Amino acid sequence: MFSQLSDKLQDIFKDLRGHGIISEQNVNDAMREVRLALLEADVHYQVAKDFIARVKEKALGQEVLRSVTPGQQIVKIFHDELTALLGGDAAPLNLDKPGRILMVGLHGAGKTTSSAKLALYLKKQGRSPVLVACDLQRPAAIDQLATLGKQIGVPVFLPEPGEKNLLRVAKQSEEWAKEQLGNVVIYDTAGRLEIDDALVQEIRQLKEQLQPGEVLLVCDAATGQQAVSVATHFHEALDITGLVLTKLDGDARGGAALSMREVTKRPIKFAGVGEKLEQFEPFYPERLAGRILGMGDILGLVERAAEAIDEEEALRMEKKMRTATFDFNDFLTNFKMMRKLGPLENILGMLPGMSNMKGFSVDEKQLKRVEGIVLSMTMEERRRPDMLNARRRQRIARGSGTSVSEVNTLVQRFDQMRKLMKNTGKMKKMMSRMRT
Repeated sequence: MFSQLSDKLQDIFKDLRGHGIISEQNVNDAMREVRLALLEADVHYQVAKDFIARVKEKALGQEVLRSVTPGQQIVKIFHDELTALLGGDAAPLNLDKPGRILMVGLHGAGKTTSSAKLALYLKKQGRSPVLVACDLQRPAAIDQLATLGKQIGVPVFLPEPGEKNLLRVAKQSEEWAKEQLGNVVIYDTAGRLEIDDALVQEIRQLKEQLQPGEVLLVCDAATGQQAVSVATHFHEALDITGLVLTKLDGDARGGAALSMREVTKRPIKFAGVGEKLEQFEPFYPERLAGRILGMGDILGLVERAAEAIDEEEALRMEKKMRTATFDFNDFLTNFKMMRKLGPLENILGMLPGMSNMKGFSVDEKQLKRVEGIVLSMTMEERRRPDMLNARRRQRIARGSGTSVSEVNTLVQRFDQMRKLMKNTGKMKKMMSRMRT
């Protein structure tokens, strides 16, 4: 997401930073290119026009053009304005009693999955969420919510088969939620392929009955220009309190995220960053702005690592590396710990400067082949890599569907790593670099 926009913006600002003195013409040329980049990324034309006007006005100030580093100053202005466009400070959920959250949106946007993801997130925060299936148009959605609820250990209220009265279902679920001792109730509502009066009227009545603290519009980040129309209609009808963006890890151009926030003036509260139920996180505008401009998101990376990696296991690994007793079992454990953080390419994108590396990509298929090679080894072979003779390597290659040369390359690199660990001087120097 945003990779195309990010690349173009970084190229534009790299050129701007290269000028010792910046003229008004330089700024005008750069802003024209930025505007085109935003439009190509599916940002609504009016949103792009207003945004550029704000940046341009501040960038042309005398204190900027006459500063020692005008290029850097303009990048900072752009970053601040982009953060403001994405919503400024992160907005927490309103979970005051009765703690009700209404999830709305078009069919296919990801409401049901997002409802379950939000429930899991709140459960980890120490809340007691419950889910209510209010999509009476699509029995498959009810079954899906029931399955997801079981996976995350969250109770789900299921309407009677054939039930069509949405308000009656909502009323019945209230008493049930109290019996479940739930303090946050998440309502997964029906969607349509497009907005229609029946859909809006039905959800409006439900909102009036429930009086929820939050009405969250779930939108597919790949929606494109249609996103503005969808957001506007739902907001006018329901006065939404926030947005949930799904598929933010995809390869869409991402302009929807910028446009929807601007037209509704409502914060993006959460983002789905992967298919797994755990891949759902609060939306931090400043962090995303930094990533778009190639500044990374170290804080986000640290938070993700703290949640995904077991501290005791990490300390055990560090000790094994220091004592050069690291084997293929440890390699496999380490590999799985890193995979928990998400796709490696996304993780690298959170490091400052990594997005500037043109043409750099992580071959996920190759990583799976490496994992397959290690899994094809016996436990003894993983513990004692020195016993991997030619015959054993041929067997491992057959078992993992790889070539003998791939197995040889992995073993050679592993040996080199172990030799580095044994050389305490080199190891200490490497560790000291990692700490700085």
